[in-house]
Amino acid sequence: MSPADTGASTLVAATTPVPASDSRLTPGGPGYRRMSFALFLAGVATFALLYSTQALLPLISSGFGVSASAASWTVAAATGGLALFVLPMSALSERFGRRTVMTGSLVVAVSIGVLVPFAPSLGALVALRFLQGAALAGLPASATAYLAEEVRPKALVTAIGLFVAGNSVGGMSGRVITGWVAQEWGWRAAVAVIGVIAVGCAVAFRLLLPAPKHFTPGSLRPRVLARTVRDHLANPLLRRLYAIGALFMTVFGGVYTVIGYRLTEAPFSLPQGIVGSIFLVYLVGTVSASTAGRLVGRLGRRGALYLAGGTTATGLLVSLSDSLPLVLLGLVLITAGFFAGHAVASSAVSKTATTGRAQASALYQSAYYIGSSTGSTVGALAFHAGGWAGTVGVGVLAVLGVVTITVLGSRAAGVERRGLEGAAA
Repeated sequence: MSPADTGASTLVAATTPVPASDSRLTPGGPGYRRMSFALFLAGVATFALLYSTQALLPLISSGFGVSASAASWTVAAATGGLALFVLPMSALSERFGRRTVMTGSLVVAVSIGVLVPFAPSLGALVALRFLQGAALAGLPASATAYLAEEVRPKALVTAIGLFVAGNSVGGMSGRVITGWVAQEWGWRAAVAVIGVIAVGCAVAFRLLLPAPKHFTPGSLRPRVLARTVRDHLANPLLRRLYAIGALFMTVFGGVYTVIGYRLTEAPFSLPQGIVGSIFLVYLVGTVSASTAGRLVGRLGRRGALYLAGGTTATGLLVSLSDSLPLVLLGLVLITAGFFAGHAVASSAVSKTATTGRAQASALYQSAYYIGSSTGSTVGALAFHAGGWAGTVGVGVLAVLGVVTITVLGSRAAGVERRGLEGAAA
């Protein structure tokens, strides 16, 4: 493995010169804006659908007469379905093409979204959400693989940052819209509105996304796929990045699954519409994700991860206050740190994997959404057992995991660098 693979050089530095004849997309070039906007809309639809019930959990709890931890399964089932199916869907994208799989995923997911408002019981709702998450599994890994193939290396972090920014806008708009709609007409009407928005995003995505020019079909043979996955899991840098993505998402999933319960209870006692509007802080994530490339350029990948982890941990501790402005400040810091860390880690995966990019990204996404499901469930259980402090405790432990893994990566890179220097002497 080269020093670049271990993180000895920064992510944005090109390892080889780009030929003048390189036809891949670059900022300012033809097709780049269409591609960026199309994938931005795909990110909006994905996160709006995936987390459509998260801001509505208190209403779902009261509507079905269940506890917070039981209602949280409407979130955990969706992210769990995505985590389980992202690897098989990435294999399909290697064979049939990124755009084809992404389009099919959106079509199935929005079709299931039409049924979600009519779920007669919590069990039926959880089942539909699982299927919806499984359908959405074709988007995240395929999108990052598409970008890695169609965008020039120097623009890759920025391009993936824009896709992640679409995730943040989708998560924010879905929660804000559902909060206000649910306050007037209930949670069923709220998820129906999200479904309509997702349909519009899906249609625009298919019309705007340029046809791939650098895709080479791969094999669907299980032995070939198993070898590709095994090779990725044998890469120490990729393993660290997968763990970092899972831990960051554990924090985020726990915080945003529980925050609605905290804000609707004393001492805040906010109405559902106001609670939904709290998710406007996702706009901070849009900015931090889209600027991840510049952050890596200044601090390096590990420096950017330290900053993202420190920002997230600070936000968790600030949110312990019973002052609403300080709680909001804490959410801003958590959101900024999470989206920056996610953009850095996910783009590093695409940069590191030179073959089987869809599988490499799929493994990251699988770990990421396992973290989301874990955070949603464990965060809700911790809230039930110890209040908001319990949820914060889970988050702080996850951030400490991120920092520890990054430190170990720094040491491993240093050892390998010294070994290479000794061999060259």
